Amino acid sequence: MKKLKFLILFVTIALISCERDDICAETTVTTPRLLIEFYDVSNTDDLKSVPRLTLYGEDLVTNPEVSSDATIAFNENVNAADLPLQINTEGTVTTSRFIAEKDSNLRIDGTGDSNIDILEISYVPEFIYVSRACGYKSIFTALTVTRVTDTDNWISNNIEIVESTVENENTVHVRIFH
Repeated sequence: MKKLKFLILFVTIALISCERDDICAETTVTTPRLLIEFYDVSNTDDLKSVPRLTLYGEDLVTNPEVSSDATIAFNENVNAADLPLQINTEGTVTTSRFIAEKDSNLRIDGTGDSNIDILEISYVPEFIYVSRACGYKSIFTALTVTRVTDTDNWISNNIEIVESTVENENTVHVRIFH
């Protein structure tokens, strides 16, 4: 009888001290993407879609083993895009490059008015502990965005950082004018 009471006490204590299964809920906030919006350079308060935009990370070009999921937009008329940022060493300045091709629907004979601009996005990753089940997420601080200059840019020099820390992917971080 004493052994039975001990066993019941042991099992009760074990059950009370156990945590529920460690499964990261889908609603848990994870590493955010950088949200950019495109605006009219002539009327800076108006959102302006980019015609037939193809947007992808530069790694897609230099590393053919990268998944085709690296394409963010393909020949779409869009006025906003979510860019995934690379996660590097915490506290170290990291740069991601994205190729933004306007009017990407060239004719079969290779003619047309396609125009490619490259965006360089620099930031510092910071790791934040979420939970035992979810692990860590990254946020990005000290955000800067520049356009690589070439002879025919469609993106203006006027790139506005709205939020210099990327913590929430529902917030606009950058406004790009064209």
